[in-house]
Amino acid sequence: MSHRDLYCDVCEGVAPFEPPPCVDGHGTDCPELICTGCGSAVVVSAFAVPVTRLAARRRQPVHRRAA
Repeated sequence: MSHRDLYCDVCEGVAPFEPPPCVDGHGTDCPELICTGCGSAVVVSAFAVPVTRLAARRRQPVHRRAA
C-alpha cells in the first residue's frame, strides 16, 4: 500500500496516512486516508471549477486613459 505524509491534527505532527481497504474499488487511489499513528481519517478531494467568460472579464484590470 502506498502512503502519504500529511499533517495530523490528532497526532499534532506529520504522520504517514494510508488508504483503507476500499469497498468502492478505488484501490490505492481512494480519496479516504487513515493516519497510521492514531487512526483518524481524512478525505482528500480534488475538483475543478469552470470559469465562465463573464467571470474572466471581471478579473481583467481596467485600463484608464488620461483625458
